[in-house]
Amino acid sequence: MTEAKNLYQNRRSVYTLGKNLPISEQEALEIIDNAVKYSPSAFNSQTAHAVVLLGENHQKLWDITLGELEKFLPTEEAKAATKGKIDSFAAAYGTILFFEDHDVVKGLQEQFPAYAENFPIWSEQSTGIASFAVWNALAEAGVGANIQHYNPVIDEKVAAEWDIPANFVLRAQMPFGEKLQEAASIERTSRVRVVK
Repeated sequence: MTEAKNLYQNRRSVYTLGKNLPISEQEALEIIDNAVKYSPSAFNSQTAHAVVLLGENHQKLWDITLGELEKFLPTEEAKAATKGKIDSFAAAYGTILFFEDHDVVKGLQEQFPAYAENFPIWSEQSTGIASFAVWNALAEAGVGANIQHYNPVIDEKVAAEWDIPANFVLRAQMPFGEKLQEAASIERTSRVRVVK
């Protein structure tokens, strides 16, 4: 119990990331694969999927993101601030894209109509669990990460660039890499109510 408690407390949003990893690339990929593979899901639906972008593909993602965001930015000042933020994500080693398989969701809705309206919710939970599992596992290995949500702004370009199936819906982007600076401490309060 103590190890899990420490792990959850040590998993933090690290925004100052670098291109070096404290572990090998292969180890990082195995950590990501294992965490997604063994994450639980409602009805064992396994709707969560991940695509790991490395090297030029990682950089291309953040170039696409900046290009799409600039369409909505009214001033040069806003563009410069946004570019600084996007550049910080591009400075990482790689990015994990998290997707939900909506074909599986639709199939379950047809198979179990009494629960139909819940399957999209449960699918979102599955992806949340998978991303949390990956994040914790990377943190345990000394790899920093944070999670971003530039969907749906980048969805179409991402799908075209990396041949993402139409039934995969982008839910989050997780840059990961060397921790160049520790996360700032934040105050936590209990959000659990106990009823006996």
